[in-house]
Formats: sequence, structure tokens, C-alpha cells
Amino acid sequence: MASTSRTRTGRGRGRGRGSGSSSLPPPPSTLPLIIEEFFIVVYEDPLVKKELPKKFADYLDGKEPAKVYLRAADCGPRLWTVEVLFDGQGRMYLDKGWEKFAIAHGVDFGCYVHFKYEGDDVLTVKVFDGTMCRRYYYSDDEDTDDESDDDVKPCIHPL
Repeated sequence: MASTSRTRTGRGRGRGRGSGSSSLPPPPSTLPLIIEEFFIVVYEDPLVKKELPKKFADYLDGKEPAKVYLRAADCGPRLWTVEVLFDGQGRMYLDKGWEKFAIAHGVDFGCYVHFKYEGDDVLTVKVFDGTMCRRYYYSDDEDTDDESDDDVKPCIHPL
């Protein structure tokens, strides 16, 4: 049998054809910084003010809200008003109002608290316990004005 030698040129089948431009996304350093989701781990007293990640505080630079509104995921439409503190060194804290939210949603030592920024100063919150399992709550409380309530009305854990 005669052996045939073929010389190949080019880059191979289906690659390298066209204008040569890459369809890869730009490197991460050139993408705009968008912080939509983050979490905190509760290592200290769950009822005192909580520091949020610096990157999230940086994201809000120039439009620091005096208050944010927390909405527990799967717990009705209620918005919990929480005052925000900025310390002038780029740190942001959830302050007055956080204690009521934490009590009502069983935030305790070792919990992971996931936040999703929805815009308009609203953060949707999910609480995970120390076993990394999400706590699910429900509420039949349709009242969204927590400012007039002196009592904490907890969401109820279904289990």
C-alpha cells in the first residue's frame, strides 16, 4: 500500500475562521462592579448592629441610604425598616431595627444571613442555620407598617 502524506495548513476544523475577533468576555477587572448578593456570618451577639461587606458599602458610595428595608424571603410582603450607619471609613452597619428583624427571624450565633439587593434600598433576606440549612418561614401578617408596632411579630417557622 502506498502511503499518502497530506500537509495540513490552517488551525483545524471550525476554529480560527472569520475575522479573528474573540467572543470571550472582557476580563473581570474591566467589568462594572455590581454587588447584588452577599452574606454575613453571625459570630457575635446577633442582636447588635451588623457590619455589611465593604464592597457593598463601596457599591453604594455616593448614594448611602439612611434606612434600608428588609424583606424576609417567603415571609409575606412585610418590609422591616432598619437604620443604616456609615462610619466614614467605608464601613456600613445595620443598626436600629435590626434587633427586631433578628428576633423575628431567629437569627442566632452561627447563622449565615444572605442578602440580595433589590434596588430602592430594599434587601431580601434568607437565614441559614449553623447546619447550612435554610430556615423557611411564613406569615399571615399583611401589615407592612412596622413603624407603629412596638411588639415584634415573628414569622412562624413551619416545622
